[in-house]
Amino acid sequence: MTTTVETSPATPERSRETRRVVFAAALGTVFEWYDFFIYGSLAVFFGGLFFPKGNESAAILASLATFGAGFVLRPFGAIVFGRLGDLVGRKKTFLVTMMIMGIATATIGFLPTFETIGWAAPAILVLLRLLQGLAIGGEFGGAVTYIAEHSDPRRRGFMTSWLQITGTIGLLVSLGVILLLRSSMSVESFALWGWRVPFLLSIGLLAYSLYVRMRLEESPVFLEMKAHGKGSRNPVKDTFGDPRTLRIVLVTIFGAVAGQAVIWYTAHFYSLQFLTATLKLPPQSAYAYLTIALVLATPFFVLFGWLSDLVGRKWIMLTGCLLSAILFMPLFQGMAKYGNPAQQEFRASTQVVIEGGDCREDQSFVGQLFQPKATKPCTRARSFLAAQGVPYTLLPQAGELRFVVGETTLTGFDEAALRRVLVERGMPLTADPARVDAPMVVLMLFVLVLLATMVYGPMGAFLVEQFPTQVRYSGVSVALQFGNGWIGGFAPFIATAMVVSSGDIFRGLVYTIAVSLLTLVVGAICIRDRRGLDMREPIAATETLLPAAALAASER
Repeated sequence: MTTTVETSPATPERSRETRRVVFAAALGTVFEWYDFFIYGSLAVFFGGLFFPKGNESAAILASLATFGAGFVLRPFGAIVFGRLGDLVGRKKTFLVTMMIMGIATATIGFLPTFETIGWAAPAILVLLRLLQGLAIGGEFGGAVTYIAEHSDPRRRGFMTSWLQITGTIGLLVSLGVILLLRSSMSVESFALWGWRVPFLLSIGLLAYSLYVRMRLEESPVFLEMKAHGKGSRNPVKDTFGDPRTLRIVLVTIFGAVAGQAVIWYTAHFYSLQFLTATLKLPPQSAYAYLTIALVLATPFFVLFGWLSDLVGRKWIMLTGCLLSAILFMPLFQGMAKYGNPAQQEFRASTQVVIEGGDCREDQSFVGQLFQPKATKPCTRARSFLAAQGVPYTLLPQAGELRFVVGETTLTGFDEAALRRVLVERGMPLTADPARVDAPMVVLMLFVLVLLATMVYGPMGAFLVEQFPTQVRYSGVSVALQFGNGWIGGFAPFIATAMVVSSGDIFRGLVYTIAVSLLTLVVGAICIRDRRGLDMREPIAATETLLPAAALAASER
């Protein structure tokens, strides 16, 4: 079998063109991630704006569930826009996704709150989040395919890794904008109108990003495929109906993307939720710590992308999954130790025992949290304790609801009375700034994000090398968005729900660790590293791997 190698000369003109392609594709993707994550950065804050008051954990869970709603349609966006990208072109399709994203985001900036229009507010918010998810579902697959089909195969991991940093940069920009606004206005002004500014800024970003992308040419690989009449007539059918391609999709999801997704979202979003809602750090401090960690760790996306060109993609990503499964629990425990020492001391010396109240019948625990007026006292009590980071033991039995705190017993759930008893025993209502070890908190966050760069940096090149040209846009988008949208996107919500239902502030990490280990096992057994694959050849027809000897020869 003859190996086909892309050997276009690395001329200065081609290098400039490639850099322009990377810049334009990455800029647009940064804009879309900024739009998508500006809500995530404000998710906890939104709980009091768009959902009924009366239950702190319910508001947080509702805001996180709405954040997760943006991920529901991402796989469907991947299918819809993936099909268009494989039929009409990469460039035209990701211009459409950008327009949808920009309009949805700007509309959130004008949306009335729950106090103004009642339940219509969260309903419209969820609809807009769904539109955002639909758009982002088709964006990244098109952008990474576009860059890969322009890139030298020997530098594909390095070139596509610039796109991998766009999610983190989008989050970084969103955090920076929020931090600037919150530090430049009063709490009342930010709550009244300041929160709308980050969404409205997307209008200007949309205009500039569209201008830059419209100047691009279509992918040469796509044009060559069309010129030879080799394009797919039905990319969706060829992706899901072809057993070989479907197997690639499934193996890619569970052997690579799933682990990357939960690690990335836990490091970038659940960590912020953990700092503010659980450890009670001021939002400005939490944003600042995460921003510093992101700035320090972001270059490693490119480093691991570059390294994957030398040693392959597979084992870099799987090593990141293994290290994450081992280190995430102690890293979050470290954040608790250094972020709020008083709370850790309180948890070590205090255990609330909940007795009676028919808590054993409390089967729909999380569901009840979204109905504050109808929620059982036992559920409200567990929600309150979890929101304060207070460990509890549940003794389901008949009889009147009681709370045993040391030598004190309270009958019935009176939040004010229970809070008073806990404060007397040393429960901190907020983190003491004098005791926060900021450098160590930043270090914990840095390592979390570093692990995310390890699994995500090589991901773009890895994905495009798994699928043939005819269905590359569809295959990459579907695999990425099912893994990120459904497995990773709900990670913060699932983790928070597990904490609230158990009373253990670290219980939510079990989900991330379990998915990381699953990915490690599936990836080690089933994933093939196709570094150097010729972008012009269908995998189903011929294996076009670029062997080390051929790679060395082409470099000479």
